[in-house]
Amino acid sequence: MQDVIIIGGGPSGMTCALNLLRAGHTVLIIEKEAFGGQIATSPRVENLPSIKEISGLEFSDQLFEQISDLGVEFELEEVNKVVKNPDDTFTVKTNYGEHTSKAVVIANGVSHRKMNLPKEEEFVGKGISFCAVCDGAFYKGKDVYLIGDANTALQYALMLSNTSSHVYMFTLFDKFFGDKILVDRLLASKNITVTQNMNLIEYLGDDELTGLKFENTKTKEVFEYKTNNVFVAIGQVPHNEFLSGLVNQEKGFIVTNDKMETNVLGIFAIGDTRVKTVRQVSTAVGDASTASFFVDRYLQSK
Repeated sequence: MQDVIIIGGGPSGMTCALNLLRAGHTVLIIEKEAFGGQIATSPRVENLPSIKEISGLEFSDQLFEQISDLGVEFELEEVNKVVKNPDDTFTVKTNYGEHTSKAVVIANGVSHRKMNLPKEEEFVGKGISFCAVCDGAFYKGKDVYLIGDANTALQYALMLSNTSSHVYMFTLFDKFFGDKILVDRLLASKNITVTQNMNLIEYLGDDELTGLKFENTKTKEVFEYKTNNVFVAIGQVPHNEFLSGLVNQEKGFIVTNDKMETNVLGIFAIGDTRVKTVRQVSTAVGDASTASFFVDRYLQSK
């Protein structure tokens, strides 16, 4: 029986574990792939307080070493179901077995919706980015390319237009699917060019991105653009199906209050997996710090 089971080994999950271990609790982290989450694939992270520059992998490794020294337990398994037991404990069922705890923290993050084209995985961090907040500064004063048509893409385009020479935005349809105020601001910008009805069909390059190939969805004409960058902003995918019928969700994201509590007493959610406006490593670890305080309080009340 663990005090806490944390599902997900990204920055939020490991930060929550750090605080709970320091408070004297036993913690098991269950991660299905690799510790570090999405940040581990980032070649440079420059938006962490007091750290001028660090690779995402180095940041993740240091955080993992920190919690390992404090005695965290971990399993590389995939969670299939969480059950609340009659005695208010929890059973977490995985593809390898079962684990029990007094509290559960969901920190499994999200995955970026991808174009699912050849070389996409290979070029992540080598020209392809899914986060303009994280990587936009690397292209200060340069032309940047952006794919997407909803609020995230609109916000990225406006943000990039403040630091980049020009933003070339491509949408699959001939309309936007975001807030009118964002659309109006984007269309009024002098350094954002929108090309509609364009479907990306190929990433160009050998070892890194050198260009993009699009097909016009109406004329079927093919266009090629030379670029060493593209921001793909076509949505994020939460993976909370295993919690269906247990915790409240909105479009797959977990609903919490400002204490990171879900509707189920003893289950908390932190980081990108929950309903929130800003998804960054700093907000994820902020969620974790908040949650750890209230998880500790919950455990003491038991």
